[in-house]
Amino acid sequence: MSGAPILGVLLAGGGSRRMGGGDKCLRALGGTTILARIVARVAPQVDRLILNANGDPTRFGDGRFGDGRFAGHDLPVVADSVPGQAGPLAGVLTGLEWARDHVPGCDLVASFATDAPFVPADLVEKLAAALAAEGADIACAASAGRTHPVFGLWPVRLAADLRRALDGEGVRKVDAWTARHRLATVEFPVAEADPFFNVNGPDDLAAAERLLAAR
Repeated sequence: MSGAPILGVLLAGGGSRRMGGGDKCLRALGGTTILARIVARVAPQVDRLILNANGDPTRFGDGRFGDGRFAGHDLPVVADSVPGQAGPLAGVLTGLEWARDHVPGCDLVASFATDAPFVPADLVEKLAAALAAEGADIACAASAGRTHPVFGLWPVRLAADLRRALDGEGVRKVDAWTARHRLATVEFPVAEADPFFNVNGPDDLAAAERLLAAR
């Protein structure tokens, strides 16, 4: 990486009800876990990486994370900095505030869902290029005519604004907050599969296994 450091935040705060509960990012896929595949794809795109997950962090400490390292990467587990399971915006805010406090010189935070094992390897590069080209505040991904705001690039300078929206106004929808700022949307091509295909339930997991086998 070059220039100002970028922090990546892996958003794993959902309840995984359609997968039967638990952390779906730790489900097996292609001989490893969904999370391991995502880490392998996104870690080279950022300078630091954290996992945003609520609840007992020791559930990630069964040998996959151990002393805080995962697949060769330092991966602290950081709970939401606002109470009440406030959704992905809470995870974004957690990343912004963690970057402000722990990553000197960090201006941008990249967010990633932890149920999308085929996330593009050039995601952050293209989002950063759109930010610069369009003079935008925030950039998010899109594919097949749908936006994917949890795959975004967020400026640390908006941390206080986002905290006011969450704490003081009760804002929960990502689109409701990004609409207040200049947003760049980057369309990613769909080849053999949508790059933002997400594993919500057992059928999706089986489909992901088939996609891997076809590759």
